[in-house]
Amino acid sequence: MGSEFTHLDSKGAARMVDVSAKNVSARTAAASGFVRLSADCVALLRAGDVPKGDALAVARIAGIMGAKRTPDLVPLCHPIALHGVSVTLTIEDDGVAIGATVRTADRTGVEMEALTSVMVAALALIDMVKAVDPAATVTDVRVEEKTGGKTGVWRRGQ
Repeated sequence: MGSEFTHLDSKGAARMVDVSAKNVSARTAAASGFVRLSADCVALLRAGDVPKGDALAVARIAGIMGAKRTPDLVPLCHPIALHGVSVTLTIEDDGVAIGATVRTADRTGVEMEALTSVMVAALALIDMVKAVDPAATVTDVRVEEKTGGKTGVWRRGQ
């Protein structure tokens, strides 16, 4: 019984795809997400008065670390060398917008690393503000763009 799913073997068991025959190419992925926060919490972030300290700096570093640890968290994700991870956090009136861009030169893409980066940054931000906003919510985590590999460029909305 053959499987048309790349992550299943001929018997239907989960497997890691062999990418050794793929060409190495420069690859990037960008992801985004949002942490919805109360107006009081946003005011504390803008003033730099979050009781636990610099919440945005902690979230930024957590996002970078999260990208690097993706294969430890996502079972069938390949461990690949990351050549760049950038994380942005932008305070908006109703919360914090998070963006992550991940780069590599390897045989497989970095979409999962970009998504993990955003999620870990969001979790770290919530951990830093949960005492002042226990209702903080992560929303809209998604891939925005990917480049490289045989499929080339993909952008959300195109």
